[in-house]
This record gives sequence, structure tokens and C-alpha cells, in this order.
Amino acid sequence: MKEWYDAIKEAQSVEKLEDIRISVFGKKGVLADAFAGMKNAPDNEKSQIAKELNTHKNELMNEFTAKKIILQTLELQEAMKAEAIDVSLYGTSSEAGALHPVMQTMDRIVEYFSSMNFAVKTGTMVEDDFNNFEALNLPKYHPARDMQDTFYFKDEMLLRTHTSPVQIRTMMQTKPPIRMIAPGAVFRRDYDITHTPMFHQVEGLVVDEEGKVSFANLKYILEDFLKYMFGEVEVRFRPSFFPFTEPSAEVDISCVFCKGKGCRVCSQTGWLEVLGCGIVDPNVFKAVKYKNVSGYAFGLGVERFAMLIHQIGDLRSLFEGDIKLLEQFQ
Repeated sequence: MKEWYDAIKEAQSVEKLEDIRISVFGKKGVLADAFAGMKNAPDNEKSQIAKELNTHKNELMNEFTAKKIILQTLELQEAMKAEAIDVSLYGTSSEAGALHPVMQTMDRIVEYFSSMNFAVKTGTMVEDDFNNFEALNLPKYHPARDMQDTFYFKDEMLLRTHTSPVQIRTMMQTKPPIRMIAPGAVFRRDYDITHTPMFHQVEGLVVDEEGKVSFANLKYILEDFLKYMFGEVEVRFRPSFFPFTEPSAEVDISCVFCKGKGCRVCSQTGWLEVLGCGIVDPNVFKAVKYKNVSGYAFGLGVERFAMLIHQIGDLRSLFEGDIKLLEQFQ
């Protein structure tokens, strides 16, 4: 058996070691022949021969296993050395990265309002029913809640449907005057060509002593903002309804695709709806225990602005991670 011990120790590759294993432990190997030859041995010697053969078998298997681990480790080290990459070397090519179009648009919006002395406030994405609905004049079972169906947890906790809770929390913690925007992700149970379950909003709020804030102030700031974002467009305000503002208005711009002439995108009207706004409802001030104040609020969907600015046809494509789409914004 000594020659097989020596053969295992001298093996230089896993392949050679496998050949030795077959020669020693295989069905036709030396150990099988040795066990088969026991039938010719005297009966009183068979047990001793079997004991010695089993001892050799176990020792040879231990030698084989140890040697195999050594050879596999050496082969792995050689392979890693051959495939090693010097990360300190300059690449032969490089591509410039870019912000996602939604984040680009968000940054432009925040940049404008920051320049107009609006503070930027953020809040948690998981909210309670009071801050998300009730404090905004949306009591339980109010039909307007159907438009903001969302994802619920236990104990009346939910994923916020707008960034308005940031406004509520700010008013509850701060005395007027307030001049702020609240950018961030919001969630609603929608999914179609113009809606996704998660999207981004920027909402604004201005509050001051009664009589210091009017719809005229709101109209001026939004007209200036929309021209900053879209260039020389016409802006119009249409009466609308929001539970948290009164009076309320939808804000439209002349279609950026057809310049107001009428096309498929604007349904031949020449106008595109871009945001909602209004004077803060007294019930909202009552919920946060404000008295003798007035204010205005507005809210917009960042993805919709990104779609209009970059002429993207399907809102869902902004979330699919398609490199061909994203490369256009480098």
C-alpha cells in the first residue's frame, strides 16, 4: 500500500488525484481486489486481514481528502490570480451618469421655490389617519377619500397619499408666518398610463396673519413658477373642489406640444392640467388650532411635470429602469 500513499502525496492536479482514487477505491481498484482475495486466506487470518485493509482504506481516504483540498485551493488561487483585475488602472471607456428625470424635475422645482424663500420640509412616509385625512377636512367616510385610496397598516396607520401631512405637522409645531414646500414620495392604489402606486409630489403652503395672504398672491407665484418650468406658456385657473381649500382651483397651461392649437395629448383643448391650489379651508386651521390667519396651498405631481418637460408618453416607463430611456437624459 505504500506506493499508493506516495502516489497521493505526489499528485500535482485534481485530475491526477481522481485517477488515483479510481485505481484505489474503484470497483476494480486495488482495495476491491484485496478484499476479494480474502476468500483464499485461512479462516483464522481473515479477520486480521480485513481489519488491516479497513485501516488502510480509512487512512488512504483521509490522505486523499486532505490532498484534494490542497490541490483545489491551489487551483482556485491560480484562477483568481489569472483573472485578477487591477482596479487602480483607468478604464478604456467611461460613460457619464445622470440624475433620473424625476429627480432632475424635483431639483428644478425645489430650486425655484428655495429662491423665493420657501423652506423645504420633509416628513415620514407612514402617517396616521388624522394627519393624512381628518386634519385636512377629510373626515371618515368622506367620499373624497375614494380618490386617495392607499395602503393601510394596523391602528389607522397608512402610507401617506400626499405630502400635506408635512404641512399639518409643521403648523402644529410652528407659529405663523409659514412659507414652505414639502417634496417627497406618496402612495395611492392606482396603476395606469398616467398613474403609478408610488409617485412624487411637491406641495406648498403659505400662512400669515389674516388679510396678508390672498388668492392674488397665489396666482402670481404659480404663474411665475410655471413659466420658469415650461417657458412662455399661458396659464389659466379653473374653479374646482378640494376638501382642504376653499375656494379651490385647477391650474392649466397652454399645451406644450401643440402650443395651444389642439392635439391628442391635450384632447384637442389646447390646455394641460398641471396642478391644484386654493385658499386654505378654515377647518384645516381649526384642526391645528390656528386663529386669525389666512393662507394658500398648492400641490403638483413631479412625474407629470417630468412627462411634459421631456415628452414621455407613459408615466410607468419612468419606473421601469429601462436603460435606453434613462440614457437620453445623460
